[in-house]
Parts: sequence; structure tokens; C-alpha cells
Amino acid sequence: MINSLMLNILLFALLFVSWAVLHSLAAAVGLKRLFRGRFGEAAYAGWYRLLYNLFALITFLPLYLLIPVLLPQTVVWSWSRPYLYLAYLFQLIGLAGLAYSLWLTDMWEFLGVRQALWYVRQKGAGQMPTPRFITSGPYALVRHPLYFFSLVVLWFNPVMTVGSLAFYTAVTFYFWLGSIYEERKLAAGYGAEYQAYQQRVPRLFPIKKPF
Repeated sequence: MINSLMLNILLFALLFVSWAVLHSLAAAVGLKRLFRGRFGEAAYAGWYRLLYNLFALITFLPLYLLIPVLLPQTVVWSWSRPYLYLAYLFQLIGLAGLAYSLWLTDMWEFLGVRQALWYVRQKGAGQMPTPRFITSGPYALVRHPLYFFSLVVLWFNPVMTVGSLAFYTAVTFYFWLGSIYEERKLAAGYGAEYQAYQQRVPRLFPIKKPF
């Protein structure tokens, strides 16, 4: 018989997968095409990224708040001194790498704020500037440093509970799949330049194979 903990883990997994599917559908080419057809190319360039991020955040919050309800906060492991300081060091490195990656990519562009401001100021006229193709700094380490450094911060949490472990595992799996999906769009957008970048730099983790 499946116990209540297993049922709660399965329920959490189902809810997370449902959110991931919604998140992926919002990024799908078909939905973007519908948005363009309904509101125009300029509105798409100006608003879609911001609306997409807001949708992802709003739909994710209930799932995150359910973690302590569905999953026990029983401690799986806890790092003690001196390893505690090592965990904090890696988390600081992860936060620094995350901040640097966001700075390189332009955080406001990543969030969609810059595009929305462009649309308001230009009133939908003109051409939205093309995002830069970045291969320096953390992008020379992995092709998706935002994902990688986020995982470093999560997995070096010195106190790991059952809820945290389930959540971090789900996030890791989602980042892994999400990076594969993003690769297709980036390769289509940047062509041979991105394909050469793929040959030089690993995708998600700073090892050549299999990631």
C-alpha cells in the first residue's frame, strides 16, 4: 500500500509537471504565433517576455507554498562545521555567478521590462534591438549559466529537508529539459554561430559529456 508521504510526493510531482507543461506551452512557437497574429509583431516584441515571466511567477507561487503542506520538513542531511562554511562558500559562488550572468545578459531584458519600456516609449514603432549573443564570462563555462548557478545555490543548501530535496530534484530535471528546449530556439536564431558555440562549451554542467 502506498503511504501518505509517497502520495504527497506523487501529488507534488504531478503539480510540478503540470506547471512545467503550462510554462512550456507559454513559450511554444504556436502560442507566440497566435499572439503575433492577434496583437501584432511590435506588441509581441514589447510585451510577450514580461507577460510570460509574470505568468510563470503567478502560477508557480501556489506550487511553492504547497511544499511545506504536502511534504514533511524532516531533515535529510545537515552540514556541520567546518563543512557548513564550505556549503556557504559554494552558495556565495553560485549567487555571484548568477548575478554576473544576469548582468551580462541584461537583467531588465531577461525579465522583459526593457522590451515593455521600449514599446511604451516608441509606441510600437521601429525595430526592437536584437539581443546580444554572449559567449564570454560564465557563458564560456556553460551555455546556460543561469540554470547552472541556480542549481549550485540550491544543492549546496546546508540543511536539506524532504520537501527541499523533492523540490530541488524537480527543478533540476526541469532545468535539464528546459535547456534542451531552449537550445533548439537558440540554434534556429543564431545558426552556425551557435552550433559552433555548442561544440566548444557544455550545455548545463561544466563537463563535456553527457550534459
